[in-house]
Amino acid sequence: MALALIILAAGLGTRMNSTRPKVLHRLAGAPLLHHAMDAARALQADRVVVVAGHGADAVEAAARAHTPDAITVRQEPQLGTAHAVLAARAALAGFDGDAVVLYGDTPFIRPETLRAMLAARRAGAHAVAFLGFETAEPGRYGRLIMAGDRLIRIVEAKDATPAELAVTFCNSGVVAADAATLMTLAASVGNDNAAGEYYLTDIVAIAAARGQSATAIACDAAETVGVDSRAGLARAEAAFQARARADAMAAGVTLIAPETVFLAHDTAIGRDSVIGPHVVFGPGVSLGEDVEIRPFCHLEGCTIESGARIGPHARLRPGAAIATGARIGNFVEVKASRVGAGAAVGHLSYVGDSDIGAGSNIGAGTVTCNYDGFAKHRTEIGADVFVGSGSMLVAPVRLGKGAMIAAGSTITDEVPDDALAFGRARQTNRPGLAARLRARLRAAAGRRD
Repeated sequence: MALALIILAAGLGTRMNSTRPKVLHRLAGAPLLHHAMDAARALQADRVVVVAGHGADAVEAAARAHTPDAITVRQEPQLGTAHAVLAARAALAGFDGDAVVLYGDTPFIRPETLRAMLAARRAGAHAVAFLGFETAEPGRYGRLIMAGDRLIRIVEAKDATPAELAVTFCNSGVVAADAATLMTLAASVGNDNAAGEYYLTDIVAIAAARGQSATAIACDAAETVGVDSRAGLARAEAAFQARARADAMAAGVTLIAPETVFLAHDTAIGRDSVIGPHVVFGPGVSLGEDVEIRPFCHLEGCTIESGARIGPHARLRPGAAIATGARIGNFVEVKASRVGAGAAVGHLSYVGDSDIGAGSNIGAGTVTCNYDGFAKHRTEIGADVFVGSGSMLVAPVRLGKGAMIAAGSTITDEVPDDALAFGRARQTNRPGLAARLRARLRAAAGRRD
């Protein structure tokens, strides 16, 4: 059956104390909205509708960055969850299938949970299915009042009787229904309440009045955690990292000090890789098998093939591609460059906009001078090249296969295959001048005192 996801992302999130819409605050390197949209990707939803409001332009741009064919609509003004769902009505006109309502600030709902929710609705021929969770401290959550597999009503805590307050099955707000039925029920919701808003939870009573049943299934309470403050964002980050670290170790990755390693939402690490303490993965990092990342490295937007060794204290920036068996040493930065198989960039070097051939060695303190103040230029280094320490390679420049660069050289022209290049001034020694200069400087310093 066809499936549509409606993701509600119109709120500002006043408790975030930010000019940025709540759903654009980042969790594991990606906007909260993208985490919610990942469910659409996993479920292969036929249609994705994002309901924007505060900061709509930015929210819509983020939605399209994740899913280019996502439909964006606006809820103006913001008058509650049922009102938000109705903002998607035109986008789902003529759609024949189920619709699931998700929230852009609730990042942990699993695709398996949504599948179970849809299956429960269809199996019981229910008009509506809600997602609930059990908690020992239900507090202000709405209670799901059940009779067998039927959801009788949803009671807000402030309106609940003592018996209803004792119920620990609580509402997450996630809803599934036939798309046309959902819109019909949402259109019948009124706003006769203190806030004057249209609440989606009212559709249970409306459905019952029409002879239609509702159901609810339970998921782990951790899935339903929403983010509405900076403290909540920090808790969500901690929960994400704990789960991601456990998943990595279960998949055969060694984390020497797991609590110090931070993973992104899309980090991919191959089996038998070893990650040292205090390593940070930004978005877009993929590691092959048997890779070692030594302590205090920062990786983002890069690929590292099997058997490579990185760090310590290395930084790989977007576009870095490290081939099989290559070595990137301490305090090395690599950006928009490919380092070939078995090549080594030992320490204290910058490699930007470059291609380094297999087996080449880049000495300490080497810099590829890639920027002239207006444009970036590439450095091409062939296979089995030796670059001496302290060399400046001024791009655009090419070093041929097997070339050698003398330490301390500044290279501005092409070096042919197997050639040895020197690019430094002749050394001049002036006997006794150092002693005379020290005496002069010492005397000058004394006069200033």
